[in-house]
Amino acid sequence: MTKPDTLKRRGLMFVLSSPSGAGKTTISRKLLEYDDQIRMSVSVTTRPMRPGEVDGEDYHFASREEFDRMVEQDHFLEWAHVFGHSYGTPKSQVKTGLAQGQDFLFDIDWQGTQQLYQKAESDVVRVFLLPPSLEELRRRLTSRGTDSDEVIAGRMARAQSEISHWDGYDYVVINDDVEACFEKVVRILDAERLRRARQTGLIGFVRELMKPQDD
Repeated sequence: MTKPDTLKRRGLMFVLSSPSGAGKTTISRKLLEYDDQIRMSVSVTTRPMRPGEVDGEDYHFASREEFDRMVEQDHFLEWAHVFGHSYGTPKSQVKTGLAQGQDFLFDIDWQGTQQLYQKAESDVVRVFLLPPSLEELRRRLTSRGTDSDEVIAGRMARAQSEISHWDGYDYVVINDDVEACFEKVVRILDAERLRRARQTGLIGFVRELMKPQDD
């Protein structure tokens, strides 16, 4: 559990991207459990709800027509088509939260990250997780036991395409050990929160320090 910041600051959008199987979901869950100053950005999606998921908590589930209408009305900060379904980040919830110092975690691919950065560059921190090798990535995907060989082959092909966009991120972390990777991600988040431009309470604090003191 992290301690709250002592100075008022603007929130940030913390993006975690990786190929499927490289650990993005695991690191995201650990970060949300560890740090109560950050919360998951809830995306709108057209994919069917899975058992155990809750509308409004895991995702905002929408029909294709509803999603397309939201795109036309510019309701999204970013959106993309992934594995036959659409995903998008609503603007309203994020903009209000950032102004109040709330941090948001984004589990999105390179396309969504690029859109997000184009619209809100100064608020976005981009972290890309790499597997230690393609062989290890294949082993992780196979060990899940949920996908056919055909699906795994498709995910491997997509993984190499996604990896080619590594240089569009601020930080790149190799996930060869989950705990070590998580510690690096936490250090990145802590450092980004301390950027002077995000410390909106610094001006008033420094002015108080510079006031003449009575002898």
